Amino acid sequence: MKIEIVHEYEISNELSAKIQELLNDSFPDIYPKNRIYFKQLPHFRFLAYDQENRLIGHAGLDYRVMNLNGKPLRILGVIDLCVAGNAQSQGVGSSLLLEIDAFTEGRNIDFILLFADTMNLYVKNGYQPVENVCKWLKINQELHETKGIGSEHIEGLMIKKAGTANWEEGELDLLGYLF
Repeated sequence: MKIEIVHEYEISNELSAKIQELLNDSFPDIYPKNRIYFKQLPHFRFLAYDQENRLIGHAGLDYRVMNLNGKPLRILGVIDLCVAGNAQSQGVGSSLLLEIDAFTEGRNIDFILLFADTMNLYVKNGYQPVENVCKWLKINQELHETKGIGSEHIEGLMIKKAGTANWEEGELDLLGYLF
């Protein structure tokens, strides 16, 4: 397996079609059929390929500051991690997460953050669920427009420490959209 980093602005039409197929297969009836992002483009992606150079894994990544109880934290957000059906249970998801861990080393990143429907893979890879009220920019993904500000406890919020800052309970302002 090979994992590469690709910046969003470097994605060709051919690669875009492969990513779109993987995302649509992984998130059926949820993911928009005509694009490779749900609400907003990630900054870059980690893509996993098998020995025949077929795309088998994906993780979008968004780097931004978030506000936890009035303190700014540098967050690397994991978006839409998925693995092709024929490559599941072969360590692809864990390999992507390990690659993300390695990427954070020596960089100005306090935490890796994600929202998980199923937590097993992430707990196995050192992530922990946290209980925070989240505030975020609500986006209508079909119309590409702001709908307002959301604020509530969201199940599946998980973090992994990547720097020296400490996580706290309380309000997490995402200072942007919910990925």
